[in-house]
Amino acid sequence: MFDFVPVEFYTNIQYYALLFIAVLMLFHSLMYDVRDEQSINFFNYFGYFVVILFTLYIGQRQVSGRFGDTVNYDSAYKLLLQGKEMKVEKDYLFNYLMIFCSKFMSVRGFFQLVDVLYVLPCFLFSRKYFGRYWFFAMFMFLGSFSFWTYGVNGLRNGLGTAFFVLGLYFYERKWWMYVCFLVSYFMHASLIIPIAAFFVAGIYKNPRIYLYIWLAAIPLSLAGGSSWTTFFSTLGFEDRTQGYLTGGEAEYNVQFSKIGFRWDFLMYSAFAVFAGWYFIFKKKITDIFYIHLFGIYIVANAFWILVITASFSNRFAYLSWFLMPVVIAYPMFRYKIWEDQYKIFGIVMFLYFMFTFYMNVVLL
Repeated sequence: MFDFVPVEFYTNIQYYALLFIAVLMLFHSLMYDVRDEQSINFFNYFGYFVVILFTLYIGQRQVSGRFGDTVNYDSAYKLLLQGKEMKVEKDYLFNYLMIFCSKFMSVRGFFQLVDVLYVLPCFLFSRKYFGRYWFFAMFMFLGSFSFWTYGVNGLRNGLGTAFFVLGLYFYERKWWMYVCFLVSYFMHASLIIPIAAFFVAGIYKNPRIYLYIWLAAIPLSLAGGSSWTTFFSTLGFEDRTQGYLTGGEAEYNVQFSKIGFRWDFLMYSAFAVFAGWYFIFKKKITDIFYIHLFGIYIVANAFWILVITASFSNRFAYLSWFLMPVVIAYPMFRYKIWEDQYKIFGIVMFLYFMFTFYMNVVLL
């Protein structure tokens, strides 16, 4: 569908399109009232258009090494189309989904299906918890630092986080929530970390403890260095999760642009930590769901900080980063916090996206 777009420009085009939307939303927030009915209707219709176009654009990408593991998934899928068998030993649901789809669907169709499943939970979550302002939350998802990457490269990891978000959509319907969490784990076993964080944060409901855990993880990581990676790799993680810690196999040799203690990404993570601290302790938000979300983010992110020097720690980082849009935006559209709340959100949203743009476009 979008084969006319040169592959070398394909990714940047979507970032520039998102930049245009971010600027549009920023100026709108500075000039208009979010409660204006015309504005709400405009962003509702515009939002549907953006979500549909984005989903098609990411799903109909060309097969190219510029999209990371897309080429590997393409090769594996074509073997299935030729009648070859796949030995499934991990990530069972994803692999069986691939086998099932190969019986009647082209590789392009499969990629499109995967990205529909990737985007749809974020859309449903935004619609449920943000109501008429759903597109503002949805844009935070789309404009997140690694959202595009896990829709074209780490497909299994991305699908796992998407089903975790779907589980949060069913937060009041526990059995459906647990089913979604189970699906997320069998899409990608590394989701055991946010799932474990969900239960830990559900048992220990004191957000102050979450902050202490996160702050303590920084000096512990600096002092322990790679010993934390070694320690966690001995705890019996599933092979894929352990591979992210230890590297070794060729599959795990794609890394951050550099390894070591990433102060830049720590500061990025701190954005959501500060937001949660501010809303809960300064603005006295007592929303049980939000405090639980904050706890999940903190625990999962603290784990990443401990293994930050691992060669594939970006995959662990995303196991908390995918919740950043919610941690930052949720209170701003559920509670009255400031007089010029819409203006402040517009600025926060723009700064949040500009980190994404800077890291993925300016620096590359």
